[in-house]
Amino acid sequence: MSRSARRIPTVNLSHYRSGTPEERARFVQVFGDALKEFGFVTVEGHGVEDALIRRTYTDVERFFQLPESTKTRYAVPERPGQRGFMAFGQEHAKNRKVGDLKEFWHVGRELPEGHPYRDDYGPNVWPEEVPTFRDNTLTLYRELDDAATVMLQALADYLGIARNTFSDMTVDGNSVLRLIHYPPLKDRFIPGAVRAAEHEDINFITLLCEGTAGGLELLTRDGEWIPVDTLRGQIVVDSGDMLSRVMNGVIPSTTHRVVNPPSTEQDTVRYSMPFFVHPFSDCILKPLPQTETPDNPARHPPITADAFLKQRLRELGFLK
Repeated sequence: MSRSARRIPTVNLSHYRSGTPEERARFVQVFGDALKEFGFVTVEGHGVEDALIRRTYTDVERFFQLPESTKTRYAVPERPGQRGFMAFGQEHAKNRKVGDLKEFWHVGRELPEGHPYRDDYGPNVWPEEVPTFRDNTLTLYRELDDAATVMLQALADYLGIARNTFSDMTVDGNSVLRLIHYPPLKDRFIPGAVRAAEHEDINFITLLCEGTAGGLELLTRDGEWIPVDTLRGQIVVDSGDMLSRVMNGVIPSTTHRVVNPPSTEQDTVRYSMPFFVHPFSDCILKPLPQTETPDNPARHPPITADAFLKQRLRELGFLK
């Protein structure tokens, strides 16, 4: 197969949940191999309702069409980039100074009164102009969270370790649903900027519902940029920095980007909804013993998930 024809593999999560032993084993193998080779895999049969995704996209579009003065009322200065609204161009990739051509909203985990992480994670905020926004985004959050738990169990099976190794790390984790609006370039542009400059995700894994337009690309291990296109009903999953630390680089974090539309005809609005799966704040990120060998000694010292997150938020321009 030519390099230009390379595509990330596609798997069906229902084969792992309720398939035959052969289907289950094949899912585990293809899912793990894809993350190891590409850091990306396309998942079907994930159990997230299509109608829910459509309703949420409708709400997202309604919110981002509001006047700027209305949207900025929902910024959360004490938790920049973690809850509520983040304005256009404020986020930049690590080691870049130019902001990305996007604005977004963050929905976090809802925890009960008295939970030890409730104050740490902070409360969500909700736009009163879109009455269904809260219910739809929280329902989508829960369904993606459930699917991610199953995928992390499959990854543990792939590695031959206890099935709950990764999923236990994300119980009550600081996971975030990001709702992104990329305006047409003709409407808003920053010289030298792209929709999302090349970067690696901070978290364990990311589940990305199909975007409303193309542009997502990944960088392969041998330095080739290839498009990541999804069909309706598919979710793209990629591995992030926190998983890479726990895996000691055996499953690396993959560089990806969202490129600008290549022509005026394709210069349309784009929405996307990535779900960033995070461990709980006190989770210690350190290499699993199985990943440390004489040829692959520990690459990073232990660090808590919260400390690592804050370190990366500073690098992205959110925290001082």
